[in-house]
Amino acid sequence: MTKSVGRLVSVLYRRNQVYLDAALKEYNLTASELAFIISLYKKDGISQEELSTRLAIDKAATANALRSLENKGYVSRTRNPRDRRANIIIITEYARRMEKGVRKQLRNWTNFLTEGIEKESVQTMFEVLEKMAKKVESIELCKKLGGHDE
Repeated sequence: MTKSVGRLVSVLYRRNQVYLDAALKEYNLTASELAFIISLYKKDGISQEELSTRLAIDKAATANALRSLENKGYVSRTRNPRDRRANIIIITEYARRMEKGVRKQLRNWTNFLTEGIEKESVQTMFEVLEKMAKKVESIELCKKLGGHDE
């Protein structure tokens, strides 16, 4: 039997979602909203379209997540004065007050997953996962899936 990276990633992803939904309940956040708020913690005041692109999430899903975050008091959306068709997303003071706790929950999960594993192995794991993520984000994947041989 061969090992499957996809199966292992899938197991980790599902367990990650369950953990985060429970851990973030006290912050009134869901696992699916987390990527958006973390991205905004890193770069506040970006357009809704840029946020979609950064996260590789379609525009409709981004709009839904931002609507939810707005209703929960985490973000506000304003029209870009230079492009009236675009929304600028700004995190609120409430979101800033929640940041430390939200990040702590993410660290707790990472610490749990890596507990008992040698530092060198953890570093290698992150390097390999980053290479894999970059690979699947590349345009080359689209070409391969589209059947374009070069």
